[in-house]
Amino acid sequence: MAMANLARRKASFLTRNISPSPLRFSLSRGFSSSGSDENDVVIIGGGPGGYVAAIKAAQLGLKTTCIEKRGALGGTCLNVGCIPSKALLHSSHMYHEAKHVFANHGVKVSSVEVDLPAMLAQKDSAVKNLTRGIEGLFKKNKVNYVKGYGKFLSPSEVSVETNDGETTVVKGKHIIVATGSDVKSLPGITIDEKKIVSSTGALSLSEIPKKLIVIGAGYIGLEMGSVWGRLGSEVTVVEFASDIVPSMDGEIRKQFQRSLEKQKMKFMLKTKVVGVDSSGDGVKLIVEPAEGGEQTTLEADVVLVSAGRSPFTSGLDLDKIGVETDKVGRILVNERFSTNVSGVYAIGDVIPGPMLAHKAEEDGVACVEFIAGKHGHVDYDKVPGVVYTYPEVASVGKTEEQLKKEGVSYRVGKFPFMANSRAKAIDTAEGMVKILADKETDKILGVHIMSPNAGELIHEAVLAINYDASSEDIARVCHAHPTMSEAIKEAAMATYDKPIHM
Repeated sequence: MAMANLARRKASFLTRNISPSPLRFSLSRGFSSSGSDENDVVIIGGGPGGYVAAIKAAQLGLKTTCIEKRGALGGTCLNVGCIPSKALLHSSHMYHEAKHVFANHGVKVSSVEVDLPAMLAQKDSAVKNLTRGIEGLFKKNKVNYVKGYGKFLSPSEVSVETNDGETTVVKGKHIIVATGSDVKSLPGITIDEKKIVSSTGALSLSEIPKKLIVIGAGYIGLEMGSVWGRLGSEVTVVEFASDIVPSMDGEIRKQFQRSLEKQKMKFMLKTKVVGVDSSGDGVKLIVEPAEGGEQTTLEADVVLVSAGRSPFTSGLDLDKIGVETDKVGRILVNERFSTNVSGVYAIGDVIPGPMLAHKAEEDGVACVEFIAGKHGHVDYDKVPGVVYTYPEVASVGKTEEQLKKEGVSYRVGKFPFMANSRAKAIDTAEGMVKILADKETDKILGVHIMSPNAGELIHEAVLAINYDASSEDIARVCHAHPTMSEAIKEAAMATYDKPIHM
C-alpha cells in the first residue's frame, strides 16, 4: 500500500511541475526606492504574504515593486507579532527553567533575576536583524521597495504617500493586496498601549505587572499571558466562549487548560466584559456571566486585549475601484486569488481563511504562480496551527468534533509522552499525540500534539496529510531512538493496530 502511494505521489508531482509557462519576462531590472515605471506585479504590503510574493514574483522573472508603510519589512508578524513574541516566550521560559527546574537536573543556581531591559533588547535585536535580512533578499532578487502608504487610483495604479513626505504613483499590470490584519477592538475599551494594551504593547511593557488580565483565550492571549506569568505576573484570562482556543480538538484543549492552570494561570470562561475604568493607577474591569447575571470587578495593573484580529484595508480606496468585500471587511477572491476587478488580487489576512503568517506566505507564492501562468494551490484544511506556550500545542487537519459533525467514521490512536523514553529522560513528559484516521481507508484526517516542540513535531503529520498517507504509512517508517517523534509513530500504530510501548 505504501509503495503504491509513493508511485502515485511521484506521478502527481511530475504532472504538477512540467506544465510550461506561457509568459516570459526579463530578469534584468534595478533596485530602487520608486516604482514609477510599469511593473508586472505590484504588492501593497510587506508582511509575510507580501514580501514572499514579491520575492517569488521576481524569481519568476516578473518586474516587481513592493509597497510597505511601516518602513520595515516583515509586517505585524516580524515586527510586533510572531517573531518578538517567540523571542520573549523563549527568554521567559529560560528564566522559569533556571528558577524552578534546573535544580531537578543537578544544576544549582544561587540567584536568578530578570533583567527586563536586556530581555527586551534581545527581542528587538532579533527583529532588527530579520527585517534587514528581508531587505537584503529584496536587493538580491531585484525587487523594487517603496516605503509608504499605498491606495488605489485605478486597477493598475497605486498612489503612494512615501515616508519622506512625497507622493508617487506606482503602475502595475497586476496588483496584489497583502495588507494583513489589525487588532480587533472591543466596544468601550480604548487601547492606550500603557495600561490597556494590544499584543503590540504587551511585547514592550516597561515593568512586569503584578496583575495581568488577558481578554481572550486564543493563541495570542495565551502566549502573551504565558510570557508575563513566567516572569512573575498573576495572570487571569477572561473569555466569552465556554472553552479556550475553540478551534482546538476538545480532548487536547482540556489537557492544555489543565497544564496552564498548573502554571497558575486562572481562567474565567463564559464571561463578558461590560466595562473598564483606567482612571486610577491600575485598571478595573467589570465582568458578568456571558448569559447575564451578577457583575464582578477585577483589578489589574495591565489589561491585554486579545479578542482576535480584523482585516486591514483602511485607506486603500477599494470602493473606488469596486473591489467586493464581505460583511467583516475581508476581500472576496476566487481560487486564483483574483478579486472581482480584473488585475487586482488579494492574499493573507485580508481574505477568508486562517489568519496565520505561514498561510499568507503560501497564498503569496500561489498567487504569483497563477499570474506567471503556472499552477498554484493552497489547501486551508491542511494548514498547521501552533500555540507556542509550554508545552506547545500543534495541530493539522480535522478535530474529533468536526468529524462527528460531518458524520465521518473514524478511528483514534493516542500515545502519551509519559511512555516516550526521550521525554522521560529529559523530564518533559507532559502531553500526548492524537491521530484521527478514516475507519475504512486508514487515511489520516487530523493530528494533534501537545508537547514541548510540538510545533516542530507536527510537520511529519502535515506532510503525511498532504500526501494522503495512512496511519500505517507513518507507523512503518523507521523513527530514530530515542526521540520525541517516536510518539507519533506509536500513535499511528495505535490508530490502525496496537502500540508497542503502552
